[in-house]
Amino acid sequence: MGRYIIRRLIQAIPVLLGATLLIYAIVFALPGDPIAALAGEKRMDPNIVAILRDQYHLNDPFIVQYWYYLTGLFRGDFGKTFAGVPVTDLMAGKFQVTINLAATALVLEAVIGIGLGLYAALRRGRPADSLILASTLVLISIPTLVTGFVLQLLLGVKLKTAGVDLFPIAGVTEGWRSYLLPGFVLAGVSIAYLTRLTRTSLAETLRADYIRTAVAKGLPRRRVVGRHALRNALIPLVTFIGADLGALMGGAVITETIFNLPGIGQQLFSSVYLREQSVVVGIVTVLVLVYILANLVVDLLYAVLDPRIRYE
Repeated sequence: MGRYIIRRLIQAIPVLLGATLLIYAIVFALPGDPIAALAGEKRMDPNIVAILRDQYHLNDPFIVQYWYYLTGLFRGDFGKTFAGVPVTDLMAGKFQVTINLAATALVLEAVIGIGLGLYAALRRGRPADSLILASTLVLISIPTLVTGFVLQLLLGVKLKTAGVDLFPIAGVTEGWRSYLLPGFVLAGVSIAYLTRLTRTSLAETLRADYIRTAVAKGLPRRRVVGRHALRNALIPLVTFIGADLGALMGGAVITETIFNLPGIGQQLFSSVYLREQSVVVGIVTVLVLVYILANLVVDLLYAVLDPRIRYE
């Protein structure tokens, strides 16, 4: 197990380097001058422009700029914004908001998705199964932007007008309640996919020979489904949920904008607009690390769910 973890961590190094190089190249290729974007509509003193361009190596070729960034990254220095703010300080508070949002979305996704999928699999072919499949198809078809504004209007504004204030529609001032509605919006499409995946995986497992044998021996239905069928059906579900964690964090731009959450999604959008290479690559680097760690945890969970799986 220890060798496997070390090998996976070593394999993560070229992935991390490749991701940072690719994102840095994309930001470098964006049109426009970042110093001019920093000044806005005002005209900056040419001497100040020259000093800033020299300080941030903007006159150097791409590979030289990337080398400066990479050497700082290995020292734990993510660089500074063009305003002189350390990137680590900029990301600290914003990442906490995005992590809270992604964690809320992941919990809602797992509970609702697996619950509905289990219910549909046990009633396959019945009206409840058809209703769940149709609902998930509708949820997949509607863009997140539309879902966010509709739920914000119905569950936020309309309910508050009726005297029921359950779902705040903006900001993070209401604690954990502030993340419920945006968390559901962020996880909406994932809930639909997970519901369908759970239904398919569990229905296939219920047709296996060992399940029929357990039923023939007279085991209670709850034990057959919960202990034997669901545990084996969880392997593809854990894979989906683990991979989706990074996607939820990286895809929070629209959700954070709709609900005015000061998270990493909003920061990433504004940094791309201002061509803040250090901020964009720093955020992406952390997101890549989240992906790598999530996939490692998923691989280790396989051995917990299926004792036949061992890592040599």
